[in-house]
Amino acid sequence: MNKLLLATHNRGKVAEFRDMLGNLVEEIVCAADYHLPEPAETGTTFVDNALIKSRAAMAATNIPCLADDSGLSVAALSGAPGVYSADWAGVPRDFTVAMKKLHDELGGKVNGQRAAFVSVLTLSRPDQPDEVFEGRCEGTLIWPPRGEKGFGYDPMFVPDGHTKTFAEMSPDEKNTLSHRAKAVEKFTAFLGNNIVVG
Repeated sequence: MNKLLLATHNRGKVAEFRDMLGNLVEEIVCAADYHLPEPAETGTTFVDNALIKSRAAMAATNIPCLADDSGLSVAALSGAPGVYSADWAGVPRDFTVAMKKLHDELGGKVNGQRAAFVSVLTLSRPDQPDEVFEGRCEGTLIWPPRGEKGFGYDPMFVPDGHTKTFAEMSPDEKNTLSHRAKAVEKFTAFLGNNIVVG
């Protein structure tokens, strides 16, 4: 693929995608580079919200667009915060506040709670059907949060089979097993089997 627009203003996500896509895409740009407004994420599922973003960015630029909608799903909270993960603690987004809210919603009983990070990628292209790729990473929550890397809820999430939180892992470590890495793996397999003009 020659050019791919990531329908995000989150530079952390852009850096992750650049690392994970490697040489499969010659040029990766993002919505912020084009000063695109962030569309209202009115969907009730990760797929709905990702499609809102990828379709809006593609319509504005006529460039193949990949959008990500992701979040943390906690079993004891019936899947919350889910699609509302980013804004769960209100605006402006403050994940220190959001993690404390999660702690409080669980009545302080955080350690060992089952959770999963979910990532859905949607690819919207001119005159082509939309494509959907989903990845999940199962794990447990810990308190207090640990680590300075990553972003969002990473400091309180320990993926199954590991002892470090996402925020304690190097980008290379995290990118081998994260929910986004699994969704990107499906996307790269799609790229490998399809000619996408961009």
